[in-house]
Amino acid sequence: MKLIILDRDGVINFDSDAFIKSPDEWKPIPGSLEAIARLNQAGYRVVVCTNQSGVARGLLNMDALNAIHQKMHSRALACGAHLDAVFFCPHSADDNCDCRKPKPGMLRAIASRFNVSLKGVPTIGDSLRDLQAGFVLGCVPFLVLTGKGMKTREKGGLPPGTTIFPDLTAVVDHLLNVPAQTLLETVR
Repeated sequence: MKLIILDRDGVINFDSDAFIKSPDEWKPIPGSLEAIARLNQAGYRVVVCTNQSGVARGLLNMDALNAIHQKMHSRALACGAHLDAVFFCPHSADDNCDCRKPKPGMLRAIASRFNVSLKGVPTIGDSLRDLQAGFVLGCVPFLVLTGKGMKTREKGGLPPGTTIFPDLTAVVDHLLNVPAQTLLETVR
């Protein structure tokens, strides 16, 4: 099974320093949903893995978060894309949970749900914590420059082997033109 793990805000949809708090605020980055459709067509199972501390901060409740995710699923389906699962951490950094990235708890849950090792699985994010969470479990890190990606690149400290692309579409172009064995070799 081919699996890919995507962060949400800044990768699939535009990010906001004020948080995405309602379905009206959720707006896909041009080309992102079509890129997911291409991954689906190539046999990838696409999983979203996202920190959503706005819930713990009281900026949105679970009904609003579910409505945002429903909009994301609906918009994806409208362009032929399918998201196999959405994993999220509703906690704040102060909660010190294991599921909030950069800790790997959510990614371990993904591995368990899909009964796979994450070694060699591409993980795409716009922040260092997105990449760190997957890297410790053997994922291949890809940084996109959308969302917080430009600031993340400027700060440095990226996991070894991180490849940088302008956006999700460019990562997908790369992945669909690179043999799977090459991806595995980048984590060795």
